[in-house]
Amino acid sequence: MGIDPVVKPRILFFGTPDFAVCCLQELLAHDDSGVGVVTRPDRPAGRGKKLKGSAVKEFAISKGLNVLQPTNLKAESFIQALKALDADVAVVVAFRMLPKAVWSLPKWGTFNLHASLLPQYRGAAPINWALVNGETESGVTTFFIDEKIDTGAILLQEKIQLNANETAGSLHDRLAILGSRLIVETIIGLQKGNLTPQAQENPPKLLAAPKLSKENTRIPWHKPLLAIQNFVRGMNPYPGAWCILSTEDGEKSVMKLFEVEISYTEHSYPNGSLVVEDKKIRIAHPQGWVDCTLLQLPNKRRMKASDLLNGYRFHKKSHIN
Repeated sequence: MGIDPVVKPRILFFGTPDFAVCCLQELLAHDDSGVGVVTRPDRPAGRGKKLKGSAVKEFAISKGLNVLQPTNLKAESFIQALKALDADVAVVVAFRMLPKAVWSLPKWGTFNLHASLLPQYRGAAPINWALVNGETESGVTTFFIDEKIDTGAILLQEKIQLNANETAGSLHDRLAILGSRLIVETIIGLQKGNLTPQAQENPPKLLAAPKLSKENTRIPWHKPLLAIQNFVRGMNPYPGAWCILSTEDGEKSVMKLFEVEISYTEHSYPNGSLVVEDKKIRIAHPQGWVDCTLLQLPNKRRMKASDLLNGYRFHKKSHIN
């Protein structure tokens, strides 16, 4: 069952990255009469620093949709443009926080799709932190927007199980598909008036999903082996979990890890020692070893350890921290 083909709602879509494109695409498959799209202004990109539109803008233009790119969400000209569109409902996917003057405009309200099982993992990077924390399930939630971040009344929610090799990239793609379907279900429910919003109740242990930064994407080598492996999975493919590679003569460089294997075996190496043996790049840990199977060194592309070692030699007494 889809959106009522006779009385099609006027829909306004807010979004920016690829995750949002998947959702907009699914929405158009059910309702091609959407009011329009709001996305961020163009930004300089690439070596030439030429202005480039967001993924949502490029897709929306290819479909002939009306695109708005406000620099100020509170600007009177933008508010008036939204009023003229007279939307029944607004959908928000991976967009910045909206002022009340915007989200209160649509007749049925404005709802957000969040890539977690709210109230857990409120914030900018729910996919990454769910994996970092070793969760075995995740999902998507639609909820009405209110004055705070990711705290509004829940409309619908759907869960999926996570596998042991899940990465932020694979989970991103799975949740984008799941979320796009949930958006359509939510609009259908609002159209029929059979959804009952449920207030979020905070559990005793509330886990957050802060924006990724240089500081919080550094590998926590002091943690157990499994936690380190989960951390690397949660940062793969972007932005990449990083650490400092140091040599005996004091040279330091950034090394990024994208895939690792762990083994619980005894050894006599100091914690953090980098050891190359049997075509493996191994990092000593009190519990055993972290084998770096996919990594990136400065000025090099991501490479499998075996490929990197074909033409690169680490200093004998290299270590990481």
